[in-house]
Amino acid sequence: MNVNISSSECAWAHFEVKVLTRTIKGLRGFGFKKEFEKEHLYGAGDEAIDIQTGNKKSSGSIKVLGFEADAMNKAARLAGFEDITEVPHEAIVITCSYRKRLIDPISTYIASGVAFTESGVDMEQNAKHREITLPFIAMNVRLP
Repeated sequence: MNVNISSSECAWAHFEVKVLTRTIKGLRGFGFKKEFEKEHLYGAGDEAIDIQTGNKKSSGSIKVLGFEADAMNKAARLAGFEDITEVPHEAIVITCSYRKRLIDPISTYIASGVAFTESGVDMEQNAKHREITLPFIAMNVRLP
């Protein structure tokens, strides 16, 4: 078996993130996460006898430049909401498409039923740009 250990996992230049249908050009980072609650079940003694499962939840965040957050908040206001955190989760889908190399097929992460939970800005002295992290919870995250 020939394994190319010098290849990259992915190239940032080959990522594209869309919120609703708008491509985010000012993307600085993102994360998608699925969690499945699991815990040990104990009986007699001090060793677990099984693992029990519980709720599933999906969450993540996108990190964008300030003009992107401003555009999302402006769109929310035009739709009658105060900002992106008030837009109903049924209206927001985030897709993240990427390919390892330009010749490879596209893989896609999809977060649907997205509700942004925070909006704001942090600035520091000598900052050259605004970088805003928008955490979210989602009804579903589909990983490639």
